[in-house]
Amino acid sequence: MSAYQDLQARLATEPSTWLITGVAGFIGSNLLERLLTLNQRVVGLDNFATGYQHNLDAVKALVSAEQWANFRFIEGDICDPEACRNACIGVDYVLHQAALGSVPRSIENPIATNATNIGGFLNMLVAAKDANVRRFVYAASSSTYGDHPALPKVEENIGKPLSPYAVTKYVNELYADVFARTYGFKTIGLRYFNVFGPRQNPDGAYAAVIPKWTAALLENEPVHINGDGETSRDFCFVDNAVQANLLAATAQDPDAANQVYNVAVGDRTTLNELYRYLVEYLAPTFPHIEGSAPIYRDFRAGDVRQSLADIGKAARLLGYAPSHRIGAGLKVATAWYVRNLHDRAASTVGKT
Repeated sequence: MSAYQDLQARLATEPSTWLITGVAGFIGSNLLERLLTLNQRVVGLDNFATGYQHNLDAVKALVSAEQWANFRFIEGDICDPEACRNACIGVDYVLHQAALGSVPRSIENPIATNATNIGGFLNMLVAAKDANVRRFVYAASSSTYGDHPALPKVEENIGKPLSPYAVTKYVNELYADVFARTYGFKTIGLRYFNVFGPRQNPDGAYAAVIPKWTAALLENEPVHINGDGETSRDFCFVDNAVQANLLAATAQDPDAANQVYNVAVGDRTTLNELYRYLVEYLAPTFPHIEGSAPIYRDFRAGDVRQSLADIGKAARLLGYAPSHRIGAGLKVATAWYVRNLHDRAASTVGKT
């Protein structure tokens, strides 16, 4: 039995209280679904800046009425210290996902990104510490590696940040380390590498590449690739991120706390390869996709050229073992998008 399987069996009979910030978002709602199915008590905090009520509604439809009754939602903003304090009352574990994501967004509006990702993060750290939360697990980012050229990315070796977003995520790690040293407060940062999966938003200027491209293909819209398509990413299915959060919150090894970990699969996929994967999975159901080609344009400011994670540290100290690699994850994700975007796609196929 894997460490994650053992943990799930234990949690199912030992309920705790968890706070998920950003609970109406993509990763947050997937965490909510998993914890409720494990009969945990969950408090959710969200201001709907980037999260959606329909994500919460989707989780409600997937769990039992008894499990849903274990969820308490608070509409509030992490930039409000009082909202953070209220959310942390009686909580055992915090899974802090709330943030303003996206490198391009941070370049366009660094002040808003800083206010939420640094000011809001500090509010949550203080509130969780004051509430004597057992452990504070937060969403860090692979963008922290910046311009460091080495592959694979190892937690101890980072370069200079390439965007305001990357700066904010690095500052989160610095604050967490200071709180560990100064207050003895236990934290763990999870450096996500391009997480994707069900309920990831395909719309808007800051949509992630996989849902955005999938929606474009289904709707017979052009797919744009920034650069030559040989930019690579370590794409990580959302179930892997959920696993890492639960393992990090409950890890018993004393050396596991007050660390940062890569959360990925240890594979590198270029954007050209990703495009071919999506066409392969979608074309049998949507023949108009067969033979389609992307449109290449200039490289995007702030983007890291190559990304590949070393996940050895997470495996060793947390027992992390990815359940889905890129192919398996894409099959689940594209099937979800087909189910949820089919009507929209059907109305647009044939557009010129």
